[in-house]
Amino acid sequence: MERLGTLGTGIGWRPEIADAVERMPGIDWVEAVAENVCPGHLPESLLRLRERGITVVPHGVSLGLGGADRPDEARLTALAERAEALGSPLVTEHIAFVRAGGALTASPLLEAGHLLPVPRTRDALDTLCENVRIAQAALPVPLALENIAALISWPGEEMTEGQFLYDLVERTGVRLLIDVANLHTNHVNRGEDPATALDELPVEAIAYVHVAGGFERDGVWHDSHAHPVPQPVLDILTDLACRTTPPGVLLERDENFPEPAELERELEAIRGTLEKAGAGAGAPAGAARAARAARRTAAEPTAVGAVAGPRRGGAIARATTTPPVTRTPAGRQAEAELRAAPEPDIEAEARTAAASQAAPGAHTPTAPQAEAEVRAAPRAAGTEALSAASTPTPTPTDPAARQRLALAQAALLSALVAGTPVPEGFDRVRLGVQARALAAKRADVVAKVAPELPEILAAAYRPAFVAYAHGHPMTGGYRRDALDFAEHLLLAGRPEDTEARRRLRDWWLERSGPTPPSRHPAARLARATRRVLLRR
Repeated sequence: MERLGTLGTGIGWRPEIADAVERMPGIDWVEAVAENVCPGHLPESLLRLRERGITVVPHGVSLGLGGADRPDEARLTALAERAEALGSPLVTEHIAFVRAGGALTASPLLEAGHLLPVPRTRDALDTLCENVRIAQAALPVPLALENIAALISWPGEEMTEGQFLYDLVERTGVRLLIDVANLHTNHVNRGEDPATALDELPVEAIAYVHVAGGFERDGVWHDSHAHPVPQPVLDILTDLACRTTPPGVLLERDENFPEPAELERELEAIRGTLEKAGAGAGAPAGAARAARAARRTAAEPTAVGAVAGPRRGGAIARATTTPPVTRTPAGRQAEAELRAAPEPDIEAEARTAAASQAAPGAHTPTAPQAEAEVRAAPRAAGTEALSAASTPTPTPTDPAARQRLALAQAALLSALVAGTPVPEGFDRVRLGVQARALAAKRADVVAKVAPELPEILAAAYRPAFVAYAHGHPMTGGYRRDALDFAEHLLLAGRPEDTEARRRLRDWWLERSGPTPPSRHPAARLARATRRVLLRR
């Protein structure tokens, strides 16, 4: 795996804090939400940052590589265009699904409006690996994927998060964006030990790290990106930085933006954490690598959450005799040796290699070449053994595996956004928390893309939208969602205040636009709706 350059310390660029970010000292790079950037009309702030040599990385949120469908070509093209327009060294996305249903399940396509966790099963891993390879082929720069925060757990999972990420990297060569705040979230919500995840994942594949804040309510941690970074998240960053030097670390903040001075203090806390971890690294790192190898080898014989007899995970059911990891004993031994091997003093050895005299006629490497050779040498034998002993999957995913995953994800998402029965094996209480969180997020985003709605409806906006969301799944993005919500209220004769209803009707009519003649039922329905609303 080719090593990416060092990014340094960065912050998530958002329009609300664009001016403050430009003035912040010590910012080496920024990350921008890819879907909020238009390649032909880049924000002036990002252009000024680029002129100063600040790296800009596009961070996608809608590709849904963890979904059962193959990646949408238009979304991949859009992400590639943003990477090229920003001159980015890489692009990032999430290990998540964001929509379900459609052709694979012969059911309506549903949008989550949020990142949802994929089941850690072989079906999901096979599908994800193929989707990642499709994305890698379409993108002009390397791809890195982020571990997500989750409120819910899938029944019948076959791997830990660390094992899932390790196999994903081994089979695709994809980089990792490790969000330490998400590791903390999954610790609180799903009882997963962050140290165990760090033990098992391939730290050499890390492209950079996210740090963010959240809050806990009724025993559930909400990854809000709207609160200060808590100490437990910094502690996980310390643990990670003791194992490896992250190429980059970035502070995320999406809501409730504080004064710039507070953001700068959080950045200083992150820098201080990295410096302390770096000063304490060294001998413990070798022990950590040995522990990772031992834990992974010990964990392989049994699946996570295995039960006696056949699993009853609905559409993702699988016999417990299926091994969670398919490596041979030789592969496990090679992996253990590879992970336990001491890291070389790269800089010293690179300088020595560059300064040594080559034999007559031999190639004398430059300093960068020598460093690359030194980095590769200690792991070459182990990597070769792993390649021979592991079981990569270069062939397309079994269509049956995609369909099983599609059915499982559609059943879950339908329960979350359409009120259908909870699939077997899920925690009903926790699914209720997730469903309410999805509805609340929809309300927040619609208020941003259509700020006139909360202005017209005032205090009635949020309860009205949340009630609407529970029975009306999102099917066409947030702008369509805003129009559908307004239409729903108007057809029900709401709001009761005549002036507010008139303003809402005018807003809807202006944005829904004239409907061209068509015999399609949807077009006829739209024209009929407009006629009804025009009479009100």
